Amino acid sequence: MTKISLVRTTDRNEGVRRTVELLGINPVKGKAVVLKPNFNTADPAPGSTHNDTLRALVLTLKEMGATKITLAERSGPGDTTHHIMETKGVLHMAKELGFDIVDLQAMDKDGWVLVKPGDSHWKDGFLFPRIYREAESIVQTCCLKTHQFGGHFTLSLKCSVGMVPPGLGPGGDYPYMNELHTSPHQRQMIAEINTAYSPDLVVLDGVEAFVDGGPHVGKRVNADVMLAGTDRVAIDAVGVAILRLLGTTPEVNRGKIFEQDQIKRAAELGLGVTSADQIELVTGDKESEEFAGKVREALAKG
Repeated sequence: MTKISLVRTTDRNEGVRRTVELLGINPVKGKAVVLKPNFNTADPAPGSTHNDTLRALVLTLKEMGATKITLAERSGPGDTTHHIMETKGVLHMAKELGFDIVDLQAMDKDGWVLVKPGDSHWKDGFLFPRIYREAESIVQTCCLKTHQFGGHFTLSLKCSVGMVPPGLGPGGDYPYMNELHTSPHQRQMIAEINTAYSPDLVVLDGVEAFVDGGPHVGKRVNADVMLAGTDRVAIDAVGVAILRLLGTTPEVNRGKIFEQDQIKRAAELGLGVTSADQIELVTGDKESEEFAGKVREALAKG
């Protein structure tokens, strides 16, 4: 069993704090944390991590006793990571709140390690940031949205794509993102990236969601929910269940939730739970519990 906390809220600050508190764990105390947001673009949430979510998460991690916080991210395509973080005001926030930033896009080859998962759909593996491989603690925050370019949905597992460089490879340039997005096994390859690391905490911001389109723009709805947990497969399964409740794409609605390619492959790889009955939704108020009941029903159907 794994716990996923669920809070119904429109207040991201409240949502971050309550979802983390409901888990009853502290995996960051006395540790240096590397933080992975969703800054693929600078588009408003859920196109990218909302600044309120990022701020609340950084402050919460500090209160939990994290000794250091380093945000490490790679954006793209179409703009530089530095410009996107500058546009979003994240560089200013880092100075204000006292956390470091590592621009993965600007990192030289010494900052990457080659990962070759066994039985992988990646031709020759992929490069992965050394900072995440060597991290004392990893925290990820993702959004609730569909993905129109082959991923079908982009939640916790898909957020990890921003850890792989678009074109830097061992011994020269190699188009990793081109390999990913042109492969008929794209969704399985997304799951396989996740074998390179294991987060200690995942916070999903579903205050707003894309139920069609995505990842940068799409059909926006107010979902008014936030999740937290330690299991990426469980987070994504709950996220897919919520997207189905909201009314979403045929691809996300199709079949059983644990037969969705990203989720199925991740479960096969031992990255998390293998069925919905291994997920325990925990809440702390009546409104959240009522919504969690609907999510449980969607999970049970799927």
